[in-house]
Amino acid sequence: MSIDPVVNVLKSIAKPVGSLVINQAQRNETVVRILKDFKFDPVQPPKDVDGVYVYSLIEYGVGKPEAILNLFREREIKNAFWSAYTSNNPLGFYKQVEEFLHENDLGYNILLLRIELRSELEEFGEIFIKVAKTSKSKEFEPFPEWNLDEYPAEFKSLIREKIRSFCGRKFFFEIFQKFCNKNRSGYFIVVGDAGMGKSTIAAKYVWDNKSPCYFNIRSDGRNRAELFLESIRKQLIKRYQLQNGDKANLADLLEQVSKKLSDDEHLVIVVDALDEVEQEAEGNLLDLPPSLPEGVYFLLTRRPYTRDKKRLSAPDVPVEELDLRASQYINLSREDIKEYIWFFLNIDKDYKNTLRQWIKDRNISDNDFVEQVATKSESNFMYLRYVLPGIANGYYNDLSLKQLPDGLQEYYQDHWQRMGMDDKPQEVKVIVLFILVEIGTPITCEMIAAISEQEQYDVQLVLDEWVEYLKPQNVKGENCYSIYHASFLDFLKVKRVLDSKRKLFQEVNQRIADYLIREMA
Repeated sequence: MSIDPVVNVLKSIAKPVGSLVINQAQRNETVVRILKDFKFDPVQPPKDVDGVYVYSLIEYGVGKPEAILNLFREREIKNAFWSAYTSNNPLGFYKQVEEFLHENDLGYNILLLRIELRSELEEFGEIFIKVAKTSKSKEFEPFPEWNLDEYPAEFKSLIREKIRSFCGRKFFFEIFQKFCNKNRSGYFIVVGDAGMGKSTIAAKYVWDNKSPCYFNIRSDGRNRAELFLESIRKQLIKRYQLQNGDKANLADLLEQVSKKLSDDEHLVIVVDALDEVEQEAEGNLLDLPPSLPEGVYFLLTRRPYTRDKKRLSAPDVPVEELDLRASQYINLSREDIKEYIWFFLNIDKDYKNTLRQWIKDRNISDNDFVEQVATKSESNFMYLRYVLPGIANGYYNDLSLKQLPDGLQEYYQDHWQRMGMDDKPQEVKVIVLFILVEIGTPITCEMIAAISEQEQYDVQLVLDEWVEYLKPQNVKGENCYSIYHASFLDFLKVKRVLDSKRKLFQEVNQRIADYLIREMA
């Protein structure tokens, strides 16, 4: 069927005219009405490609700007989409659309409206796949993975969160570029304490260069060699259209990629938090290859380690470390820290006004605030991530600037005491946190309540109160929680050791064991 009549109807309710579409419920009603107007069954989509394309465009297009609707009506775009769908090459679709827009006035309109093209193309593709599955037509199988970012969907939210307020680190990017320029391949390792910005550096590099990546996250159970290989394998096959790579090991995949690289190309694979890897097998962590082909580099991050924990043997490959704790980087890091504080004061829309009010109430100059908080941070970005929002949210209204905690560990201890965690009435909070520590993977509020033998409502209150330290996530349709950052997890483990004589902490493991026995019975 013709696309033009459908697009004309969608354009009649398009932004900014689209005041009819006020909320999701009304949007859904509009979608159903338009489907019916064009003789589609809102429950059972058609089975042909043209029908599913138009059906998907209706579901996607209600409330969208005219410029993006005009794009999807173009036959060249429709053909490019189907070609990318059948070849499982969504990035190829994105590149074809960019080429099309480069020579078409639509490109100027989309640019003028600041439309995030990649997001729009991804949204349409995901809707098309959903409709295709509902149609139950074999013509659409196998269903592709419609991810238009070069990095995997599982790390999107993490990367975006990390770079949201990225500042500085220019020295790192310059040093790493020099390393790549002078070596044909190699391992480059960024070493630093918890909170020094290693993961943010990794995320920024991935964001800017669309590099293949893997972020080891112990609390998610995403820190094993087989998971790393599976993820990187998919990324490399997708990016370089590798053949017969589904079962290949990493060394073989890298050889295939190296042969595809032109003289001025190279591949950088970013791997964050090697210190969080769990691997019983001997050899290099994550089974990283002891040799690398020409044009292939790894950018690795990890906490400080002893020689026996290094587990990276690559005798014939250049290996260089940048230790963020080294004296030559301390002043550079302090300047980055100050830039980060200025960002919160002048740009961050969530906190800048309340931060400035806190400063004004204490007759502090902006420069004094930046200098003193930078000193207290001990060059730790994680400290600022907690303390600056804490000031803005009123947690330190009873303190002067000099009374703010010094360093990340003192901040954790200060917050622990401010929450009254050593008091008898706070035992439920302590139990909940230590259940999260002991379980180590994301678990539901219901499971925590069952282990702690507390009401689910009371457990949820604790989770809500500690939300800034926890990572809510959806696992198989259920809301689960885990400790957000390894540094806070380490703090809690130390607290457990220091307070090991208290029966309360000793009871946590017993309660977990009792729960598991009940579940297995």
